[in-house]
Amino acid sequence: MRKFAFVAALAAALAMMTGAPALAEMIHKVAIHVDDNDKKRMNMALNNAANVDKYYKSKGQKVEIEIVAYGPGLHMLREDTSPVKQRIAAMGLAMNNLSFAACGNTHKKMSAKGPVKLVSEAKMVPSGVIRLIELQEKGWAYVRP
Repeated sequence: MRKFAFVAALAAALAMMTGAPALAEMIHKVAIHVDDNDKKRMNMALNNAANVDKYYKSKGQKVEIEIVAYGPGLHMLREDTSPVKQRIAAMGLAMNNLSFAACGNTHKKMSAKGPVKLVSEAKMVPSGVIRLIELQEKGWAYVRP
């Protein structure tokens, strides 16, 4: 038992010396991937976002959540075809730590037949896949519902 206490004290001291943030100060970061034009999958992604937000808030911790949509999943963020656009609007207003990234490559392909408007909560990124790679390289957790 003494050995465990010593190791715990040593770990805490090292964390303080290295400037590692305390858990309460840490900002958790979660990227949620949507690439299916499936209302159930889209709602599952939104449920994941809401549940992650609720969990960390209950712990007094911060979290950033980004939902990245590409391929057929871009329908989630299309103004004309999104089966979850009202829910996105409500969550966007309620959660200032939630963002939506729309794949520019997919948007360009879908726009070949005419302009495709995205929901106002979406921001365009050059590539959904590249966005997920970049977020993971920055230490973001990855979730694919």
